[in-house]
Amino acid sequence: MRTHALVTSLLVLIAFGLPAKRTDAADAERPNIVFIFADDHAYQAIGAYGGYLKDVVRTPNLDKLAREGMLFRRCFVTNSICGPMRAVIQTGKYSHINGFLTNGNKFNGNQQTFPKLLQKAGYQTAVIGKWHLGTHQAPQGYDYSEVLIGQGPYYNPTMLKDADGSGVNEKRTKEKHVGYVSDIVTDLTLNWLKNGRDKTKPFMLMCQHKAPHRAWDPLPEQYAKYKGVRIPEPETLFEEYTEQVKARGMNTMTIARHMRDGYDLKRSNWAPSNLNPTQKEAYLAAFADENAEYEKNKSRMTADEDTRWAHQRYAKIYLSCIASVDENVGRVLAYLEETGLDENTIVIYTSDQGFYLGEHGWYDKRWVYEESLKTPMIVRWPGQVKAGTENSDIVSPLDFAETFLDIAVVDVPGDMQGRSLVPVFKGNTPKDWRKSHYYHYYEGGGHGVRKHYAVCTKQHKLIHFYEKGLDQWELIDLKADPLEKKNFYDNAKYAQVQKQLHEELTVLRSKYQLK
Repeated sequence: MRTHALVTSLLVLIAFGLPAKRTDAADAERPNIVFIFADDHAYQAIGAYGGYLKDVVRTPNLDKLAREGMLFRRCFVTNSICGPMRAVIQTGKYSHINGFLTNGNKFNGNQQTFPKLLQKAGYQTAVIGKWHLGTHQAPQGYDYSEVLIGQGPYYNPTMLKDADGSGVNEKRTKEKHVGYVSDIVTDLTLNWLKNGRDKTKPFMLMCQHKAPHRAWDPLPEQYAKYKGVRIPEPETLFEEYTEQVKARGMNTMTIARHMRDGYDLKRSNWAPSNLNPTQKEAYLAAFADENAEYEKNKSRMTADEDTRWAHQRYAKIYLSCIASVDENVGRVLAYLEETGLDENTIVIYTSDQGFYLGEHGWYDKRWVYEESLKTPMIVRWPGQVKAGTENSDIVSPLDFAETFLDIAVVDVPGDMQGRSLVPVFKGNTPKDWRKSHYYHYYEGGGHGVRKHYAVCTKQHKLIHFYEKGLDQWELIDLKADPLEKKNFYDNAKYAQVQKQLHEELTVLRSKYQLK
C-alpha cells in the first residue's frame, strides 16, 4: 500500500510538470534553509578562521555558528565580483552560461533558477536585502522579496517590495526605511519568519546583507569598540609590484594611493548625504577626534606613516560593519532557537567573494589570489553536520543551487555545472570530488584589474592574463610562497607542474563549455 501511494504521488507530480521528490526521502520532513549572505566579507575577518586578525575581530555569533557546524577552508568563487557571483548562485552555472559576466550586465530572470524549482516542489521562498542583479524586474522564483535598489545605502534605504511574488514591476511598492541597513534587513527577515510565511510549508530564506561593501559606513557605537585598538598589518601591505606579473602593477586599488579621503576614509568632515540630522551628528562625532589628530600631524608624516594611518582607519570601519552583520546573525539564530525551528533548519553563512584588507597593499577583490578567491562559508545542520568540524575540499558557490535542491529532495537539473555539497556536509566527500577549480574574471578595468582566467588546486594556480598587449602567464605555488609574491612560470623546477596545470586548464575549459 505504501509503495502504491508513493508511485501515485510521483505520477501526479510529473503530470503537473513539477520536479519529482526523490523516493528515498519522500516520507521525511524536508528541512528549512536559511541562507545568510554578506557582501565582500573577507574570511580573515571572522574569528573562527584564525589568522593575523583573529585577536581583534569581533564575530562571536559567527564563531558560535562555526563551533556548532562546519567551517570550509576552500570555498572558491568562480568570478570575484558581486553581481556575477549572485547570478552563479541563482543558476548553478558559470557566468558565460548564465549571461551575467560583469556588474554592467542585466540578469535574465526568465532562465532556470533554483528558487523556481524549489517553489514547484512545495517550498516557500523569500529574498530580503541586497539583490544587485538589476532592478528592471522583480526577483523571480520568490514568494516574497524586499530588496535594495542597486547597491543600496548603509543608512535609510528605500527597498522594492514584492509581497505576493508576482514578479510584476507595476505591483511592487517602494518602501522607505529609517535606520541602519543591517538592522533593517534583519528586521524584515524576522518579520517574514514570524508573520509572513505559510507555516505549513518548508521554506528557503535568503537574508542578504549589504555590509561590508564599500563605502564601509559603520554605526558609531560599533566603531567606538575599535578605538584604541591596533589592527595588525598584513605582511604585504607595502608590496612592490615587479615585472614578473605586469598586471599587478596596473592596479588602482592600493590603500596608499587610491583610497578617497572622505568617501573611503571618513576624513574632511565627510558623511553620507542621506543621513538625517541626528544620524549625521553621531556619524561625524564618531571620527572627529581621530580626524583632528590626523590633521594636526599629517604634515610631519612620512608616506609610509600616512599609509599606516589609512590602513588602520580602513580596517576599523570595515570590521565595524562586520560587527553589525555578526550581531544581526545572532538575532536570526536566536529566533530559530527560541522557536525550535533550528532543529530542522540548515543555516549557511557565506559571502559573494573574499576581500583584501591590505594584503598586497590592496582593498577590493577581483583577483584570483587567495584573499578574494576564497569566500567564507559556515554551515550548521543539526543531526547532519558534525559540530566543530572543518573541511578543506575545494567547494564553490557554483555548488549552492544544486545543494539547495538536494536538501529539498528535488532532482538537480543536468545542465547545472556544480555538485551538491550534501555528502560533503555529512563527512562523506565522494571519491571523485574535484581536485581543481576554474576561475574567470571578465570585467577588466575595474580598479585596474585585468581580465584573467585560472585553474586552481590546493597548492598551485596557473593564471592567464589574456588581454591584447598583456598576454602573460603566472604560476603560483602556495606551499613555497604562501603570500603569492613570486611567479614560477617557466621556472625549470616547475616544468612538470606547469605542463599538468595547462592540461587541466584545457580539460576544465572544455568541461564548462568555454572555447
